[in-house]
Amino acid sequence: MTSDKIDAADAGTWRLGDLTVNRMGFGAMRLTHLADGSPSDRERVTGVLRRAVGLGVNHIDTAAFYFSPTRSANELINRALAPYGDELVITTKVGPGRDPAGNWWWAEPGQLRGQVEENLRQLGRDHLDVVNLRLPPSAARKPLAEHFGVLADLRTAGLIRHLGISNVAAHHLTEARAIAPVVCVQNAYGIGAPAEENALLNACGEQGIAFVPFFAIAGAGREAGVVASEDERVRRVAGAHGVSPAQLRLAWTLNRGPHVLAIPGTGNPEHLVENIAAGAVRLSAAEIALLEAA
Repeated sequence: MTSDKIDAADAGTWRLGDLTVNRMGFGAMRLTHLADGSPSDRERVTGVLRRAVGLGVNHIDTAAFYFSPTRSANELINRALAPYGDELVITTKVGPGRDPAGNWWWAEPGQLRGQVEENLRQLGRDHLDVVNLRLPPSAARKPLAEHFGVLADLRTAGLIRHLGISNVAAHHLTEARAIAPVVCVQNAYGIGAPAEENALLNACGEQGIAFVPFFAIAGAGREAGVVASEDERVRRVAGAHGVSPAQLRLAWTLNRGPHVLAIPGTGNPEHLVENIAAGAVRLSAAEIALLEAA
């Protein structure tokens, strides 16, 4: 398949509240630096962003804490894509923060408005389409009501259009929905995900909520990227469809339900085309089950 025939719409569409997006989106985390930590080429990655939109991507996931010493993902998006088209949906995350040295911290409720305003400033927007509240790993059994309530107030004030939650458990979704509508859940997910994540994905589908996996390609490699070894079942099914294991992993997540959105990230134009092409791969029920057991 040539890149001229590839379209993010091949994966289908879903609605985030009143916003319709193609299920194959783009994640901005990989824009700021290369795998070895060196700065990305600014012209190359802004070109990747423009190419993504040209191939039908209208859902971009980003965050103010996606930065390196010389690059900011939000500002790269602003440089590449502003003025933004009406069809483009930009989702961001608050909760985590990083100081100029790159050290992590987690926002108290009173600091969330500042994080929202920083995303607005960097992106050059007067409102944010979707804001996910990202919880720290230590919050697995803790309530989110105080933090999510602040974002609900900012939504009422018009700074945010829709709300989501990220890195959460099932009880967090119930808690958040009692405060304000939730349009998406964004969790680490892919082939080999634990049973509780499969259950949460299914629960989101039953409630009409988008499930947005991150690390769908990297799997256990997480921030470091794809692991060197690959499960034989993944290689076998990928070969049967004439795609790479990375493409197969993306296709598998999308085939888990019509409410599942993909946000693979890359600063490589060739990988961008491969990722978007994965949205056209259709797997049989037997293949999905085989890979779920991988």
